[in-house]
Amino acid sequence: MKGYIANTDYDWYLFLQQQTDLDEVNFWQPSGGRQFKAISKYAPFFFKLKKPYYAISGFGYFRHFSIIPARLAWDTFGHANGAPDFETMNARIEKYRKPAHRDPRGEYGIGCIIVTQPTFFSESDWIPQPKDWGRPTVQGATFDLTQGEGKRIWEECRLRTQLERYKNAGLAGASVQKEESPRYGEAALVTPRLGQGAFRIEVLDAYGRSCAVTREHTLPVLEAAHIKPYAQKGDHAVPNGLLLRSDIHALFDRGYVTVTPDHRFEVSQRLKQDFDNGKSYYPLHGNLIHLPGKQVDRPDPALLEWHNSQVFRG
Repeated sequence: MKGYIANTDYDWYLFLQQQTDLDEVNFWQPSGGRQFKAISKYAPFFFKLKKPYYAISGFGYFRHFSIIPARLAWDTFGHANGAPDFETMNARIEKYRKPAHRDPRGEYGIGCIIVTQPTFFSESDWIPQPKDWGRPTVQGATFDLTQGEGKRIWEECRLRTQLERYKNAGLAGASVQKEESPRYGEAALVTPRLGQGAFRIEVLDAYGRSCAVTREHTLPVLEAAHIKPYAQKGDHAVPNGLLLRSDIHALFDRGYVTVTPDHRFEVSQRLKQDFDNGKSYYPLHGNLIHLPGKQVDRPDPALLEWHNSQVFRG
C-alpha cells in the first residue's frame, strides 16, 4: 500500500484547519503543466508542512486529478481551496508563477489534486516528517505505508483520528490503543464519499469537457447535473451525472427534457405549452447523447428510468 506525502503551504493548512465539516479539499498546484500519477485513487494523501515546521499536519484520500482554470477551481471548491476568497487564492498561485503566466482573472490552468475526507491536526498533534526525507523534492514523495517511516506516519495518523472520535463521543479520558488493523482498511479498497466539487470535476472530465447533448465545450456554461438529485438521496457519483450546458441543465432539473435509458434526448411538449417557445431544443429531440469513453462512467439506466418516470413532464 502506497501513500503520497505532499509539501504543503502553511497558510493553506492554517485556513482549512479552522474550517468545519469539510468533505473535500483542493490541493492545488500553481502550474497546470504536469499530471499527478504518483498514487492510485483512494490512496492516503498526507499534508507535510515545509520549513520551518517539517511536520505532517493532516491527511485525506486522493480522489481525482484535473487541470482546470483557477477561476473554475474557485467556483467549484470555494473555501476548500484553502483561502477566504478568490483574490487571496489567486495571489498565492501567482506568487509561484512566472510573470508572463499571471492573470488576475484566473483563466490559466492549475493542477487540482482533489482530496476527500480531509483531517487537519492541531499543532500539538503534528507528526514529525519522515526521517529519510533528505532526498531533494519539490512537490512531494511516495512512501510505502506497510514499512519504515511510511508505516509510522500512517499509524500515527490513524491513532489521532481514533482519539478524535473518542473526544467527539465524550470519551476523552478513555484508554485508546493503536489498532491491530488499519482504521480505514487497505487504501485501495476504501471508497471515500465523493463531494460536490469532486463530482463536478469528475463528470466534466468523464464527458471530455463537452455537453452530452449539444457538444458545447465552453467551460463556464458546462454543469454537472445529477440525474437523481442529491437532496433525494442521489449520490455524488459519475453514473448519476450528466454534463450539460447550463440552460439544458435547468430544463432537465425541471422535467422539460430528459435522457432515456437507451441514451436518447427527449424534449417535452410542455415546453411549448408552458412558454410558447422551445424551438432551439426540439430539433435535438431523439438525438443520441455523447457518452463517456469508460463504461463505468456512463449514466446508470435505472437512474435515467427514474428521471423519465418521476421528473420528466412527458
